[in-house]
Amino acid sequence: MKKTIIYILLSFIIINCTFSQNDKKHIREGNKFYKNKKFHDSEVAYQKALKKDPKSYKAIFNLGDALYKQEKYDEAIKQFSNANAKLKGNDVSKSYHNLGNSYLLQNKFDESINAYKSALRSNPKDMETKYNLAYAQSMKKKQEQQNKQDNKNDKQQNKQQQKQKQEQQNKENNKKDNKQENKQQQPKEQMSKQDAERMLNALQDNEKNTQDKVKKEQVTANKKQIEKDW
Repeated sequence: MKKTIIYILLSFIIINCTFSQNDKKHIREGNKFYKNKKFHDSEVAYQKALKKDPKSYKAIFNLGDALYKQEKYDEAIKQFSNANAKLKGNDVSKSYHNLGNSYLLQNKFDESINAYKSALRSNPKDMETKYNLAYAQSMKKKQEQQNKQDNKNDKQQNKQQQKQKQEQQNKENNKKDNKQENKQQQPKEQMSKQDAERMLNALQDNEKNTQDKVKKEQVTANKKQIEKDW
């Protein structure tokens, strides 16, 4: 019975050693590719290492670096975040530093600042992290100033657009008013030549009749006066 238990334990040890060796083998391969700037190949090797040992913090951290070099920042952030819970000492500082860089290159300044601060808590003397933290803080300030300026410009632009819209509306209203006024002031339709001639003849006849009537009245008056004098 004891021999059986010992045999089983030895089998587990041998299997674990085999997996561990394969894990380290793939990590070494990944490191070699990474050194030669073959970042995609290094990514594949580290993925193989993680399949052998999903808890390998070295494979997780190195995979994050390989993804970072390929500008796969979202994936890199995930790896560095997973590695932070498993690393110790300066490795924690390095992981948070790289996490901050991944956020910074995506213009996620608040997240990068927090990551750099976490890195400095693990290694307060890291000058590169201090520099990156100051840079991220300055970029955040510039972003806030730019947002304020953009908001101000948007308000001015909206105000100008409203003004132009009102001016255009006023022009259209003035055109309508002028058109209506011109329509009202438009002279009546001119009479025809025949109507004008008839009206002129009628006026002349009326004038002639009036003159004839006046003459008759004058003659009658004279006659009456003469008769009276007699």
